Amino acid sequence: MKAFPVPAVFPPLPAGGIPLTDLQREVLALKKAKDAIILAHNYQCEDIQAVADYVGDSLGLAYKAAETKNQTIVFCGVHFMAETAKIVNPTRRVLLPDMNAGCSLADSCPAEKLAQVKATNPELYVVAYINCSAAVKALSDVIVTSGNATKIVQKVPANRPILFIPDQNLGSWVSSKTGRAMQLWPGNCYAHVQFTPAALLRAKAQYPNAPIVAHPECTEAVRELADTVCSTEKMVEWSKAQKAETLIITTESGMIHRLRREVPHKTFIAAPTDRCSCNECRFMKMNTLEKVRDCLVHGKPEIELEESIRSAAEIPLRRMLEWSRI
Repeated sequence: MKAFPVPAVFPPLPAGGIPLTDLQREVLALKKAKDAIILAHNYQCEDIQAVADYVGDSLGLAYKAAETKNQTIVFCGVHFMAETAKIVNPTRRVLLPDMNAGCSLADSCPAEKLAQVKATNPELYVVAYINCSAAVKALSDVIVTSGNATKIVQKVPANRPILFIPDQNLGSWVSSKTGRAMQLWPGNCYAHVQFTPAALLRAKAQYPNAPIVAHPECTEAVRELADTVCSTEKMVEWSKAQKAETLIITTESGMIHRLRREVPHKTFIAAPTDRCSCNECRFMKMNTLEKVRDCLVHGKPEIELEESIRSAAEIPLRRMLEWSRI
């Protein structure tokens, strides 16, 4: 009989949290000296999250990037996220600790292919998940995140056919929530599609009283097993509201580091896959605290964008930020 991975268990944090290391203190000192702000996605490593000025999902990070006054932005995430910060901050230096930190989902939608689709279907209204390149954003009508996608899609003119790019799983979930028919780009997040119904059912059998939350990038079959489906940001509020002391989190396991800080009295179970007990994105984990330190010391690697692409991409991105506030 095949042995399946046992779900990883994250117990409540000890009182007082985890003390800072010497390297973390060094990063904090460099950040102050360089007039830098550190923005970190929820999927980053725990030691990076601990020194960040803001930890959040793509929507929250976009707002923080747009509002910052610091001369340097260190973006601890993946390439398209750092590009997003540069799009709204053309005069500021945006550093990405590891320039190779890409995204399989963003790669699934090359700008050249999208341009071809638009050329043959000029009536399409392109709704782009923020997990795409700056060049793709520049070809889009509005940007969305998993946290605001249903709200934004509801504002799209009713007489326009929608092309939702690049995540077909998020797109199908948004379509089911809004009742809006959409053409879906055939892309997905390699990490989220590794979650399977069988693996989730095994976790539930082991923790029968633990409710399940899943990210909308998961497949429909996995989403149907969850008690709720939401963005990583909304997972924080959901976790706080649950009466259960143990919760099953079906997304990239870095999210649990933030949940433990903000909901410290609960136990979190990382939903397993059929191959691993703790699902990590290999791209998110390319950033390390040492690389954060080094990019602050050397002022590189730096994100640079061609101005014609940056300015075109800013239009749908600003539209998202505006529509999200309405």
